[in-house]
Amino acid sequence: MKSHTHYHYFNTKKKREYILITDMVEKQVNQSGIKEGLCLVSAMHITAGVYINDAEAGLIADIEEWLQKLAPEGPDYRHHRTGETNGDAHLKNLLIGHQVVVPVTDGHLDLGPWQQIYYAEFDGRRRKRMVIKIIGE
Repeated sequence: MKSHTHYHYFNTKKKREYILITDMVEKQVNQSGIKEGLCLVSAMHITAGVYINDAEAGLIADIEEWLQKLAPEGPDYRHHRTGETNGDAHLKNLLIGHQVVVPVTDGHLDLGPWQQIYYAEFDGRRRKRMVIKIIGE
């Protein structure tokens, strides 16, 4: 079994962004030389996430609206007593999740129809990173 690890850094322009990363992840699978295995994509910050869904602007707006309803920006979260003001971003991470695992088959991501991989940033405008780890044969 072999493995391939790649760290990618983000500098987002907005506080919240949804960044399509499928092609970037597929490129790492190709560079790994692994034909059969698994690909883990993980946000390495507690105010960001990674998810799989459709790459459709209306759906992304719906996701943003849903997250804002469940974890609205602005309330006085207990976390803010630490001096931070990003309590909502921590909760959004819990809702979206911080990582996904995708099968690698015949040297490619084995995604279903319409499935795309996204990096979701909830407390941006600063340097963030994620890890792509591919293991297999």
